[in-house]
Amino acid sequence: MMVRYEIGDIVKMKKSHPCGSDRWEITRTGIDFRLKCLGCDHYVMIPRPKFEKAVKEILERKESIE
Repeated sequence: MMVRYEIGDIVKMKKSHPCGSDRWEITRTGIDFRLKCLGCDHYVMIPRPKFEKAVKEILERKESIE
């Protein structure tokens, strides 16, 4: 089963960022993911296969308005 990631979700990665944080906010999805480090506000782009291997867990889901 494929996990569905949404913009605004907070994920925990297996490896931490050099600033020490391992929490990231998803700001773009698609073939590539754009992530914002919640420790230092640095942005990175990661290809989908690498992102899916690196995610440890989803900490918070974006609230959907329906």
